[in-house]
Amino acid sequence: MTKRLATKGTENRKGSLTKRLCSLLCFLCLLWLIPFSNAQESRTTWDGVYNDTQAKRGEAVFVDACSNCHGRTLEGADMTPPLTGGAFMANWDGLSVGDLTDRIRTSMPLDRPGSLSRQDNVDVVAYILRFNQFPSGKEELPRETQTLKQIVIKASKP
Repeated sequence: MTKRLATKGTENRKGSLTKRLCSLLCFLCLLWLIPFSNAQESRTTWDGVYNDTQAKRGEAVFVDACSNCHGRTLEGADMTPPLTGGAFMANWDGLSVGDLTDRIRTSMPLDRPGSLSRQDNVDVVAYILRFNQFPSGKEELPRETQTLKQIVIKASKP
């Protein structure tokens, strides 16, 4: 009987040790993943998040669907806000490209909200970024909202 109790005590300690080691291993894996998740979140408009081809498509859409209200040079007019310059940057600094895309998608053009395709919306955003002298890159802005929400609009170059 003493042997049986001693064996159970050893088994309990081994099981407890195994659980602790598994917990520690899971914790270390999570710590290892943190830098990778932060790397995705730290992209800004200064990182070349659109390409020139996309911005050219966006310019064509903008001229056709947006310039009547926002002007050909994105300066805005009367009650229409500008899409360039200090006022634009003050309004959008610290927000995401996804926020800007969502605003366009749900409320523009004013006379036909939601009528542009998702691709047209991100192309227009690429044009706005180029017009505001953010650098272009090799890849197009993606159409996925979650990815766009990870790109932060920064008025000043970091």
